[in-house]
Amino acid sequence: MAKKLAIIASKGTLDGAYPPFILASTAAALGFEVKIFFTFYGLQLLKKELSLKVSPLGNPAMPMPVPIPSIVQVIPGLEWFATWMMKRKLKTKGVASVEELRDICVESGVELIACQMTVDLFDFKNEDFIEGISSGGAATFLEFSSEADTTLYI
Repeated sequence: MAKKLAIIASKGTLDGAYPPFILASTAAALGFEVKIFFTFYGLQLLKKELSLKVSPLGNPAMPMPVPIPSIVQVIPGLEWFATWMMKRKLKTKGVASVEELRDICVESGVELIACQMTVDLFDFKNEDFIEGISSGGAATFLEFSSEADTTLYI
């Protein structure tokens, strides 16, 4: 019987997109049955057109070329710079893009579940999302996660 991994993805930022897709694709490659439940801002990760950003504001672990005081982090353009810097670093290090990792998950049989309540709350339409996802409520996901060997909230 295959091990099961349940992941709840609640972050819609560039840095928040990598952990669920990396963990899910790795687990799938190891033979796990994997389901990711995308709720609230995590639902952004299922959109056809991704526009993910990194915010240095309130993220003290973000490595910046020079220390930047918190008050300076609200300056317009700093979020753009932080996003550009992160994308450049990922590319330089040969890390797959979020889109590539997401495609690997779909191809590997990872079930990507859009939280139906969140879809309704934010007035999303099915055509906003990539092909191959399913939708469901918390109860549906909890049924799977209650039997999972590992459940992660990201």
